[in-house]
Amino acid sequence: MLWLLLMQVVVSCLWLGHSEVVNSFETSCPQFFFRETPPNEGLEPQNPAWICQRFKNQYYFATLYDRLMRIPVYSAYIYQPGPGKRPKTWLVEPQLIGPTYPKTMEKEWTLLNRYNVSLEKISQSQAILHDYKNLTGLNRGHLNPNGHHDDYSSRMATFTLTNIVPQDEKLNGGAWNNYEQQTMIRRTQGCKTTYVIVGAVPGNNYIAKGRVNKPSHLWSAACCVVDNNYIKAWAVIAENDENQVQLLTLGELEDTLTELYGRGQVSLFDSDCPRE
Repeated sequence: MLWLLLMQVVVSCLWLGHSEVVNSFETSCPQFFFRETPPNEGLEPQNPAWICQRFKNQYYFATLYDRLMRIPVYSAYIYQPGPGKRPKTWLVEPQLIGPTYPKTMEKEWTLLNRYNVSLEKISQSQAILHDYKNLTGLNRGHLNPNGHHDDYSSRMATFTLTNIVPQDEKLNGGAWNNYEQQTMIRRTQGCKTTYVIVGAVPGNNYIAKGRVNKPSHLWSAACCVVDNNYIKAWAVIAENDENQVQLLTLGELEDTLTELYGRGQVSLFDSDCPRE
């Protein structure tokens, strides 16, 4: 009896290790976090989903998703920019519907036609393409941007609706884009590995008839390993109706997020990442 119970535990663990929606990042895709340490519970929403973002049987980044707000809380990735085409196809996360569905992100069309899933069923657990149609003053804002990746598959993996939020279009194409494309290049000079976490603070407004939350703020934090003796960090935050980005220390961002989320002290990285 004990042997059977142990076997069940082992099989369960193996299944979790290969699943898309997982029980924890520490056991399934810890490689996207500095010292394999994800943010603490200070960011966790009421109904979270931990997604190891999988495309073509490979993990590319990690997303904590808010099923109720239908937006990501944050996406975590390793900064590896490179030239390449911008994908055009948007994907969804089948395992948010249920564990029997594919473990890799898919097109809505594939789920509708190959797996006979209704659009209503997909929409119960996540945002769908229709939610982002006919927006005024907003567009689809990546948390993990495709330009921070160096091959087509990794760029394609960022085009999942579980990695985007309704973002002010002036901010997305202006100050936020400048931070992603220019400030990051300057700040990462000399970095061997840069771990990035980009997040969205839920706001009081919604799109798609109340289905998808419009964040009040967007934020980003980076922890850069220069060598064994030197680690540096920086952070930014932006209000989602202003074309302005504020540069902060990691500690300042964590304190600001602690106030904004109101769920206890926020810690984004392992303690070895400097807060000053």
